[in-house]
Amino acid sequence: MVDVVLGSQWGDEGKGKLVDLLVDHYDIVARCAGGNNAGHTIVVDGIKYDFHMLPSGLVNKHCLNLIGSGVVIHVPSFFKELETIESKGLTGCRSRLFVSSRAHLVFDFHQRTDKLRELELSGASKDGKNIGTTGKGIGPTYSTKASRSGLRVHHLINEDGWEYFETQFRRLFETRQKRYGEFDYDVEAELNKYKQLRKDLKPFVVDSVEFMHNAIYVDKKRVLIEGANALMLDIDFGTYPYVTSSSTSIGGVCTGLGIPPNTIKNIYGVVKAYTTRVGEGPFPTEQLNAEGEKLQTIGAEFGVTTGRKRRCGWLDLVVLKYSTWINGYTALNITKLDVLDTFKEIPVGVKYSLKGKELKSFPEDLLDLGKVEVEYVTLPGWNTDITKIKEYKDLPDNAKAYLKYIEDFVGVPVEWVGTGPARDSMLHK
Repeated sequence: MVDVVLGSQWGDEGKGKLVDLLVDHYDIVARCAGGNNAGHTIVVDGIKYDFHMLPSGLVNKHCLNLIGSGVVIHVPSFFKELETIESKGLTGCRSRLFVSSRAHLVFDFHQRTDKLRELELSGASKDGKNIGTTGKGIGPTYSTKASRSGLRVHHLINEDGWEYFETQFRRLFETRQKRYGEFDYDVEAELNKYKQLRKDLKPFVVDSVEFMHNAIYVDKKRVLIEGANALMLDIDFGTYPYVTSSSTSIGGVCTGLGIPPNTIKNIYGVVKAYTTRVGEGPFPTEQLNAEGEKLQTIGAEFGVTTGRKRRCGWLDLVVLKYSTWINGYTALNITKLDVLDTFKEIPVGVKYSLKGKELKSFPEDLLDLGKVEVEYVTLPGWNTDITKIKEYKDLPDNAKAYLKYIEDFVGVPVEWVGTGPARDSMLHK
């Protein structure tokens, strides 16, 4: 049995918290895409753990964790993140963590050229805006993957393959220099570093296709797949080019882990009760006013990975319906509902119009998206502190009505509701 947790908006919805809530019911948690540009925060016994590349199932000491083939891995960051969570008292992680041999490697020069590419793109754009990259080298690594010039984990750890790895590494770096010009980078020091890292990484490496096949079909394990980023950052279906470089949709789950679609049972869409995004790009329901500032302040809206202030706006049900069409959610987790506690009225975006004509779907062209007029339905607030409520039935009627409106609009039931930052601040409907 395979279940999936996916972000339904522009990321930062609180996927890690739902994974943490569910993880006790699963034997394996797997990551399928992205890299350490993702960010999940989980609080256990008052200790905050920030997960970027590692699956957040590591908080469960009985759970195995896999970094799949679709993930791109910066090996030094892999070990740094592992050591950080171990230093906070999370024990036994190394025996429960596995890395796909087919995952591509992120090198420091990818990170350097990521920033150079960002400057190049912003200089070429008419408005001078950045894509909003995290600078972690994710895009350049996926670019080398797509151009069939990248290096994968198995290239690094193969005992007889160092000569090939070194040759390809030098070739990759020389290509970057030809593209971006000379920049300060010590190739020899980097290669020496990887001579040690290959030994350190090898105990974690598995054939992830065999690993997942045996888990699902042979051992009948319960598997939870932890999506990174979110649908609106998908390379194909997001607000291109203000997106990440991987498939963050349900399709990326199958390609990133090598599992058949018919193994997937439940697809849980995580939805923030309002809308946020980090970086540039059109944001139809954004509130550049006191209400937007209030959402940002109460919601403590800063990115886990970048620390950047998140842009805030009202819930956009056009986005959520579009996201549902693609990912096929079977249930929703509405998070941070408590952030809306003090709003007397809560507008919800329900329709886009362009030049007086209603749009039937989310527009693919950002020139159009930047010009749409949003039609709102205004719902009454509940003016009640819901953070201490422990059962769904005890929510204020207006809060239930807000959730019911979401359910009816997208045609997917709400199963969980987040009512505060604490680990146990999640109501099951």
